[in-house]
Amino acid sequence: MRLKNWCLTLLLVWGNLFSQASTEAISLETNTGKIEGTLLCPVDAKAVPVVLIIAGSGPTDRNGNNPMMTNNSLKMLAEGLFENNIASVRYDKRGVGLSNNAGLQESDLRFENYVDDAKGWVDLLAKDARFSEIIVLGHSEGSLIGMIASQNKEVKKYISLAGVGVPAGELLKEQLKAQPAFVLDQALPIIEKLERGDTEENIPPMLYSLFRTSVQPYLISWFKYNPQKEIEKLSIPVLILQGTTDIQVSVSDAEKLANANKKAERQLIEGMNHILKKAGSDRQKNIQTYNMPDLPLKKELIDILIKFIVEK
Repeated sequence: MRLKNWCLTLLLVWGNLFSQASTEAISLETNTGKIEGTLLCPVDAKAVPVVLIIAGSGPTDRNGNNPMMTNNSLKMLAEGLFENNIASVRYDKRGVGLSNNAGLQESDLRFENYVDDAKGWVDLLAKDARFSEIIVLGHSEGSLIGMIASQNKEVKKYISLAGVGVPAGELLKEQLKAQPAFVLDQALPIIEKLERGDTEENIPPMLYSLFRTSVQPYLISWFKYNPQKEIEKLSIPVLILQGTTDIQVSVSDAEKLANANKKAERQLIEGMNHILKKAGSDRQKNIQTYNMPDLPLKKELIDILIKFIVEK
């Protein structure tokens, strides 16, 4: 009976906590349609920090999910910030979820579209008197988008979370080394051509999904950015966070970013994987967590973020 009453009390406390949150639908107008997001903010917020959360690659929505996986990592991140009186905005990428109408034809999409969206959100938040400062947090591919958007004078702090430290073309070459040698042999000339800004019409069938002609303009626009050069441009406080059991981005990526910006703070979180949750080094078990929406975030993550946002 005591346990039952304790559980009920806990539920009431949590319910009361989030009843004091203002969960608002928020939209960003763009030339191609609305980008839809969620603002999570204390009800009577006066001059609180707000974190713009930028999702990673692929059809990732505001909660960190996509059609292949549901982990709620970015939703949990926003809730963890709220519990510490920090507001946040997270959004569906253009062409994804409720931002589907803002999507472009694949052949028309450029990496700069995502950067411009992030810049648009910064400008929108800068007009809201509830917020004392804007912090940009980019996860995975969102790290590069975020560090470019953070060159906006309205951004006061920047956080790279599991961000890649090399240009995307170099990363792709490294990933393809895990495939049979003939795959890399055929892919390498295509990647190098795209890195030069040229398209390739003759794509081997087995590489078509990766280098189809309609996606090549996007790859060209993405490959030209070097995260080390972009993060070097930032003079604001920078936090670089990386998990040690991330099977998609390595600790060496965090080191490259930190070396490029000598004033940046770099922290490693032991046992945290790419979706910010506790996982071991076993690849299969690690990947299984990508579809565990109730598995909590690695505890240290929120603690480190709060310290950087509040105390830095």
